[in-house]
Amino acid sequence: MIDSLVNLLGFSAHDPLFWMPLVFMAVLFAVITAGALLDGFDIGVGCLLLLAPTGSRTRMMVLLGPWRDANAYWLFLGLGLFVSVFPKAWGDIMEPLYLPLTLMALGVFIRFVSFELRLRAPVEFQSPWIRGFAIGSVMTALAHGLLLAQLIVGSGPQMGNLAFSAFIGICVLAAYALLGATWLIMREAGHLRIRAIVWGRQAVRWVAAGAVAVSIVLALSNTGVFLRWSDGPPLGAVAAIWVVLFVCFMSIEITLRRMVNASLRTTALPFLMTWLVFVLILAGIAYSFFPYLVLDNITIWDAAASVDSMRLILAGAIVALPVAFIFNLWVYWSMLGPTRPPQPRPYAPNQA
Repeated sequence: MIDSLVNLLGFSAHDPLFWMPLVFMAVLFAVITAGALLDGFDIGVGCLLLLAPTGSRTRMMVLLGPWRDANAYWLFLGLGLFVSVFPKAWGDIMEPLYLPLTLMALGVFIRFVSFELRLRAPVEFQSPWIRGFAIGSVMTALAHGLLLAQLIVGSGPQMGNLAFSAFIGICVLAAYALLGATWLIMREAGHLRIRAIVWGRQAVRWVAAGAVAVSIVLALSNTGVFLRWSDGPPLGAVAAIWVVLFVCFMSIEITLRRMVNASLRTTALPFLMTWLVFVLILAGIAYSFFPYLVLDNITIWDAAASVDSMRLILAGAIVALPVAFIFNLWVYWSMLGPTRPPQPRPYAPNQA
């Protein structure tokens, strides 16, 4: 594929104008994936607050506390990277996605404000801020679904497009709820784990339906995407991806069903399988769009900044990204596995 792109664009494979946008697209995909996975369980738990009993909501908010600041990092990193590296595509992307991007920004703002003010409010006044965090989470999840749907079908007002956008919005909301539920299953025990199992079983089928709908509509609405997946070796990759996705969905369903009945030994498996589902779906969408930022309209080379600007950004990324990776690895390490109650400090009477 790289050789075909080099010949088509008339660049040399060693030309920075050719390989720098590719490098930044790989970095941007990694940031988007990390944001969907790591900020995703945060959004999912926030959405599930609306279904949780009042007594469990405070505990769910406390569980998110150690990762809230790190979760907000991914959105700003992705937006900053995209605007600085691909400035020529911002206007074309922003125009049809104005409403879902506005909804997402409003949801993120409500989530941030509600979480911080809940920490500072007296106990008797925390409930409204918890509800605000939940509403902001639902708005953010729906906005992500609307963004995905409109990137696939465009922003036309046809009734079919509107129905598809609404359906994908609900499916993405279910996907984040599944991620949040499986994370709660892994982290908590008791009645909250049982409720999370029930939430996960209700959400997983919506996620599967959404994955099928995105694949079918993306292939049928664009001839180039259909030919890319069906012509030659990629056909085998498509079959392999769908087999893995089927195994993931079945593993999640079977594991959650067994947890409801008896076994709680494999509490991390549904969470890891949900992660894999997210990665495979995002990778498939990225392959379908590549090398376009706006499908069949603007390529990554059309939208890229000047070579000097990309060199400066790349130099900063080489320094900053390893530091950010190490920091986030340290922050998120304790995210996996069950929670451990804090150990009281040993009593040491003051010495006169």
